[in-house]
Parts: sequence; structure tokens; C-alpha cells
Amino acid sequence: MKPEKAIEILKRQREQIPAIQQERKRTGNNPSFNLWQRNTKTAISKIFGEESDHKNEFSSIRYSLMAFVGDTPDYVFDNAFCSGLDEASSLLTSMIAEIEEYGIDGNFIETKDDPVALVELICHQFHKVARQLQQRHDNRQTIEINDEYDVQDLFHALLKIHFDDVRPEEYTPSYAGSSTRVDFLLKNEKIIIELKKTRKNLKQKEVGEQLIVDIAHYQTHPDCETLVCFVYDPEGRIANPIGVENDLERCTNSISVKVIISPK
Repeated sequence: MKPEKAIEILKRQREQIPAIQQERKRTGNNPSFNLWQRNTKTAISKIFGEESDHKNEFSSIRYSLMAFVGDTPDYVFDNAFCSGLDEASSLLTSMIAEIEEYGIDGNFIETKDDPVALVELICHQFHKVARQLQQRHDNRQTIEINDEYDVQDLFHALLKIHFDDVRPEEYTPSYAGSSTRVDFLLKNEKIIIELKKTRKNLKQKEVGEQLIVDIAHYQTHPDCETLVCFVYDPEGRIANPIGVENDLERCTNSISVKVIISPK
């Protein structure tokens, strides 16, 4: 994961804390807390690693009293809950500062056993590979990335480094009377990869609209647990790539959706 993306996710989780605290003080309940805690723990694991000290430190935060008696007032429990969230906020702030100062150590170490992370790595490094291919000795012929077919050819080759069974040109089941071609299916890993390349008539608005329709299609695909949408934008036609990524990743709950726009 890119440091910028990691910082954005951690900030988003930190910014939810005041509302959870107010909810507890106002109602005496905390229905939003469990989802927040799970999402934050998942984010920390994805950023720093499943066995990282960062995850262990977050998991050790207490949001309740260590000991109490029968007549302990409710506000004491509320204070303990809010103090735990204050500690979580401080820890997230520290993690953000650490990434800003040092980056993410071992950024790609844990991708070996994580097929989704491997696909994400290919997406993030794609532009570097495409650019390097232009630097051929003695101006020899090379692949130039001019359209989506070129993106598919190079991406296919990069996928074959890590995956044996890469199936191009699959089709989703019918949705609203039509079917959609899938660029690549990793059947064993249950990952579908949708590729797009921006152009003069395919900018931010059009990309977003197309991917919303595509995501709806893929929810009915029997081999799709994770959908990775890679938008190659070498000319910088998408003005707010992080905003587009966030909006599209939140548009379904039935499958995991990863949207990567690169380069930024």
C-alpha cells in the first residue's frame, strides 16, 4: 500500500472517534464502535502487517474498566470507554506521523501469501514498468501503451510472474439483460481484474460511471470474491483519483472492491 493511501485511511478512522464518543455520551450505547474497531484493526493489519507491533498495540487498548463494584456510576464506564478511544486516537496519530516521517517499512514483504496484495502491487508498479520499457538499447522495438489493449497485454505478462492460471476474456453472468467482459479472472484466487486506460473521452466522470455499472455486474459472478479495478491514467486526466477510489470502493458490500488509479 502506498504511504499516501495508508495515511488517508488512518486519518479517516481517527476522524470517526469524536462521533463515537458523543454517541456513547448521548445514548449510553455504542452501536458504531464494533464496526469502527474491526475496520481500524483491519486497516492497521493491511498497512503494517498481521503480526506487527502496531496491530498488537491497538488490540491491547481497553475500552472498559478493569474492575468495578455494583454501584459504580454509569459515567465512570462512559469515561473509561472514551479514554480508550482517546488512546486509540493518539496511537493513530503516532502511526500517521511515523509513515509521514519514515514511510512504510517492508511495504511489499507480505504480498507473497496475499494474492490481492500481489495484484495491487502490479497496479502500483505498472507505470514504472511501462516507462522502463521505453528505454530500450539502440532504440529497439518495444511495447507502447497507447490504449487498453496495450495495458491488457503488459498486465497479463506481469500477472504470469505470480499466477499460473490467468484467464483473459471471461464474461460475467447477465445483468439487466446484458453481459460484461472481464479482463482477467484468477479463478483459484477468486479475483477479477478490470482494466481501463483514460483517454480524451474517458475521464473522471466517464470512468466512474462505467465502473459503477461494472461493479454491479461482478456481484453476480460465481468466481468473484474480490474485484480489482485498475485505471491507468498516465496523462493525469482524473483530477481527484483518491476521491474516485474511495467512492467506488464503498459502492458494494457483497464483494470486496479495490480501485487503483495510477500514476497519481
